[in-house]
Amino acid sequence: MDKTSSSAIPSREALSTLYNQGKSLPEIAKILICSPHKVVYWMRKYNIPRRSYSEALYVKLNPHGDPFKIKTNLSSTENYLLGLGIGIYWGEGNKAHKNALRVANSDPELLIAFRKFIVQICQFPIERIGSSIVCFNDSNPGEVLNFWSTKLQIPPEKFGKIVQIPPQGKGTYKRKSLYGVCTLTVGNLKLKRWIMEKLNSSFLPG
Repeated sequence: MDKTSSSAIPSREALSTLYNQGKSLPEIAKILICSPHKVVYWMRKYNIPRRSYSEALYVKLNPHGDPFKIKTNLSSTENYLLGLGIGIYWGEGNKAHKNALRVANSDPELLIAFRKFIVQICQFPIERIGSSIVCFNDSNPGEVLNFWSTKLQIPPEKFGKIVQIPPQGKGTYKRKSLYGVCTLTVGNLKLKRWIMEKLNSSFLPG
């Protein structure tokens, strides 16, 4: 849209288009050569709904739209992967976090299956999946990092700093959790909402 003078009245269509493109109120004001307060006035006048803070942040983080696209018309193998991914999140995922999907486990095969679901069914970029490690403080951080890096085929630097904690109780913890726990994180509010809706409709009673 071309710049206009401060006395010009933007049309509802033009104002709505700019806002739906993800532009903030100050950015729109700069384009229209007016104050942000004037933009707010016309948005109220035209009854254009304002984004919430979380929605505005989402647009800022994803200026080109959603970074995922749920695949449809699935094959029998893909349907199995869909059910497996939702099931893994049901059993192992962190449901409390509002804006991200997080699955933590000591079994790399489970994490590989969940990542495959995210990449193939949700079509979310693999490079945007975060990863972190927690292990016991008597483990060797280098060995732990090498284990997860090799198993998940993720460069070591992508894991960040390894968090080490004291062993929890006695017994066979070293044999069962020698390499600690790895967490995969998918930071996307809308994808989290979609999976929770799928989870509630497919698995949870009620």
